Amino acid sequence: MTDDPRTAASKPVEDSPATPSEPAPSTESTQPPKPSPRQVAARRRYRRSLIVCGALALVLLVAAAVLPVPYVIVSPGPVFNTIGEYDGKPVIKITGTTTYPTTGELNMTTVRERGGPYGPLTAIEAVVAYFNSDVVVLPKDLLFPPGQSDADTKRASTADFSFSQSKAVAAAMKHLNIPVVTSPAVSSVNTGGPSDGKLQPGDVIKTVNGTPVTTREQLVTTVRATKPGTTLKLGVKRKDGDATTDVVVGANPKDPSQGYLGVSLENYYQAPFPIEFSLDGVGGPSAGLMFTLGTIDELTPGDIAGGKDIAGTGTIDPEGKVGAIGGIRQKMIAARGEGATLFLAPRDNCREVVGQEPEGLTVAAVGNVDEALKAIDDYRAGRAPAACQAG
Repeated sequence: MTDDPRTAASKPVEDSPATPSEPAPSTESTQPPKPSPRQVAARRRYRRSLIVCGALALVLLVAAAVLPVPYVIVSPGPVFNTIGEYDGKPVIKITGTTTYPTTGELNMTTVRERGGPYGPLTAIEAVVAYFNSDVVVLPKDLLFPPGQSDADTKRASTADFSFSQSKAVAAAMKHLNIPVVTSPAVSSVNTGGPSDGKLQPGDVIKTVNGTPVTTREQLVTTVRATKPGTTLKLGVKRKDGDATTDVVVGANPKDPSQGYLGVSLENYYQAPFPIEFSLDGVGGPSAGLMFTLGTIDELTPGDIAGGKDIAGTGTIDPEGKVGAIGGIRQKMIAARGEGATLFLAPRDNCREVVGQEPEGLTVAAVGNVDEALKAIDDYRAGRAPAACQAG
């Protein structure tokens, strides 16, 4: 008897010796059959195929992570309070006349662009962004003119921003019944034309051979009356100061007897007192409406925002008409993310607005400056401002 409760029958079978009725296992090892030369060659080809496929997959993965694709990611960007400060400076600085205190915020909204002229975009980044509901991935050529250099695209965007400020001044002055001063300004320069390398988008042309010019139409008339091959001395105002540049007039493609600068021109508007805009590094025309409202707010005793957090977007023309912009959904997201509760949207963007409004954001449809001011008044008074309608 033993204290161990286990019996011999409980031992594993493999520990028991073979009985006479059970044949002893063979001690001979079984060798697999030797592969034929054809099988050996097939295995070698298979291994080589795996190595090649792996290398190709690695190359494709590296290419997707490094090589740029012709798409652009548009995402919500920063907002700027047009009646506040940025980087320690007033966004709109008005001197030489009476200004009034303001409260609240009148925020212009922006988008961030990644790809095209604003840095390379890889396939992996584009695919990841595609599944982000707050951003949109668009073909580069849908946003930027095909064949235009990145440098030219950036210059044109900067010029658009400058012209949006000029038109905002004109629209604000019209609303306030204050006359403006006009000058012709360069909106684009034809590559290879007479002014290529001499003028740049945003240049305000003040004089021709020492004679002041005050409108686009006056400059066009002066240039057309100039014989091709003649040198014109142009007095130019730029953001970094005044300059003088000589341009040899070319022959007008429509009438070779007339002079030709090879530029597109717009009228540039200024108030009879200094108005300076301090933002740098922002491009495009979509801040026009909010610059207009910010200018009016500082020049009138009434407080437009009334302490509310208001944002918006939209181009502006000198008459005060609000125009459509791109990236409206991303701008609404940016506005709500910064605390805005009322958003002014161009009426022409309403199809893109309906159903896309962020929670907690009231969106008003506006077609001009007066409608924008009424929408703000209604919102402050607890009335529902005019909203975008479907269809």
